[in-house]
Amino acid sequence: MIDRICYASGMTHSMDLRLRVVAFVSKGGSKVEAAQRFSVSRATVYGWLGRTDLSPKVHGPRQRKLDKASLLRHVRNHPEALLRERAAYFGVHINAIWEALQKLNIRFKKNAALPGTKRGKKNSVSAKAARHRS
Repeated sequence: MIDRICYASGMTHSMDLRLRVVAFVSKGGSKVEAAQRFSVSRATVYGWLGRTDLSPKVHGPRQRKLDKASLLRHVRNHPEALLRERAAYFGVHINAIWEALQKLNIRFKKNAALPGTKRGKKNSVSAKAARHRS
């Protein structure tokens, strides 16, 4: 079982590649040539040379401003609340609430029980188009 999980935005470079780049520079090769030869950036080469441990850095999950457990409680306690109301409550943007609800697999659909919905009624534009076709 893996003890550490590496949360990275992209793929990390293999240890083999890291060791080959450092060995190349240690044997007299230039840092720029190492970057070109091994297809990594110069900043990566400099970073690897400045480290004592070449293993990938372990990062935890990002600290989020919006706690999903609190959002879930808020949804259960206030199912009628709008996205903008939830955003104001948590002090975040509406998109943050929307994305968090998507990740929690919570979807809100309009239905006949909600005021202001047009469930069951035909779209007036399509009804007009159908009349003109006949």
